[in-house]
Parts: sequence; structure tokens; C-alpha cells
Amino acid sequence: MAIQLPLPSPESRCDTHVHVFEPALYPYAEDRAYTPGEASCGDLEDLMSSLEVGRCVIVQPSVYGSDNTCLLAALEYFGAARARGVAVIDHQGISTDELHGLREAGVRALRVNFEAVKASAPVDRISVIRGTARRAAEAGLAVQLYVDTATAVEAASDLAEEGVPLILDHFAGFRCGMDLKGETFSKLVEVLEAGNVWVKLSAPYRTGSKLPDYEDLRPAAQAMIAAAPDRMVWASDWPHTGGGQRDGKDPARVEPFRHIDDRSDLSRLRRWVDDDGLYQEILADNAARVFDFQDAR
Repeated sequence: MAIQLPLPSPESRCDTHVHVFEPALYPYAEDRAYTPGEASCGDLEDLMSSLEVGRCVIVQPSVYGSDNTCLLAALEYFGAARARGVAVIDHQGISTDELHGLREAGVRALRVNFEAVKASAPVDRISVIRGTARRAAEAGLAVQLYVDTATAVEAASDLAEEGVPLILDHFAGFRCGMDLKGETFSKLVEVLEAGNVWVKLSAPYRTGSKLPDYEDLRPAAQAMIAAAPDRMVWASDWPHTGGGQRDGKDPARVEPFRHIDDRSDLSRLRRWVDDDGLYQEILADNAARVFDFQDAR
């Protein structure tokens, strides 16, 4: 029997990680790693209605590079009461005025993605993250990372004194099978307890889980929640890219989206949390604070 979702109110629930793909209006970057189909603002609105989610955070996907035109159009479509954005920039090429323009449009974080985007040459990841954080600070923005757990921990330690909020995508890059008593996960718990680091409880299918209903992810998820209950947020990762087999031979071939039951994802979170107040925080209050919705508490 499906678990009902008693809290919080639909208007304040926030899906903190979705993408919009509208290639007919906003063409993808030529050097992209894959080609998704269309997932329009209207499609996203339908999802939000079906989940009874009143707010979303629209994240710039790698296929658009640092051209945030589609993202900004989506933010205008939904309006400030319902949406915030996470942009991608060239941290060495963007002006301070442009950064403030992104903030005025509803952007609240800058994303660094080393998972979907594989560098063709060696890259000093921490240097790139540090550079992005310095630019983010100019406009009062957070930094959002899609990286492996070890890189996330190193970045969190490196930026501890910078005062810039750090948001970690998809269970902080956790991979099922990682030793929860090992050095990397132990350090993750430490940086979470230290403050100013947030985790998106999102996309469990990206964790390498091999058990039904992601039960091998549950202990790690609950450890993260226990370490920083006031800095956990939920996200669907809609429309769930990566449904095809990426062989690198034809990135222009349109790949299907994954078939994911987002309502089951919410029910699973409710079971893992098992506390009305904490569920309220994860699904609404924490997101309102880190993404600066007006009723943040």
C-alpha cells in the first residue's frame, strides 16, 4: 500500500533538481556528450502537478554548456514564486554584472559538473571549483557540485573558510559498495557536521545500487541525514537522463529518458526519514533556505 504524504503543504514542497530541454527553441552545444529528447516547461509543470510539488529548482544540464538561455526562459515561465535556477558559467569569462543579472533572474547557485562532462585533458578540479566559488561569492550565490564523493569532500574542506554554501548533487556522489566506515565516507560525514554543505537526496539510480528499492543506499542516506538534517533537500532529477547506452560513438543520437516512478521516490524518502518534522524540513524548509524562497525559515 502506497504511503500517503501528509507533510508539507503542496505549495511549499520543492523538487530541487530538474532539467528543461527544448532543443527546437534552444539548440544544444555542438560538443555535448549526449543528446536528450524534449522535456519542456509544460512537461515539468505536469510533473509538479502530479507530485503535488509547488516549487522547483531548474538546473543547467551539460548539453547546453554555459549558454543559460533555456534556463533563463524556464525561470521566466515559472516565475520567482515557483522556481529558482542553477547556472553554469565560464568563471574566467563572465563579468560581475552578468553574475548579478543571473541572480536577478532567479539563479541561486553555479554548477560545476565533472561527471556528465568528461574533460579531454587533465583538469585541476579543485582549482576550477575554487575559481567558481570566488565568482559565486560576488553575487551571493552557492556552488553546486556533480562530482564523486572524494572530490566533494576535498572541495568542502578547501572551501570551508570561504563562506560559500556548497550543494552536492545526487547523494554527494556516493556509490553503493563504498565502505561507510572508510576514510572517504567518514570525511563526508565530518564536513556535513561542520556546516554549510548541503546534499541533494536525488537520483538513487545513479549510485550503482543493486538491491530492490535501493536498500543498499539506505544506510548511507540515513547517515547523511543524521549528520546534517537541516541541510538535506529532496530532488527527482527529472526527466531522468541516461536511459540509453552511451558508447561515445554517436552523441547526436537522441537517447531515451529513464522510466522512473517519482512518486515512489517520495514514498521511499518518507519511509527512510520516518519523522514528520524532518520530512517537512527535507521537502520544504531546507530548500526554501538554501535556494532563497521568500518564506524561508
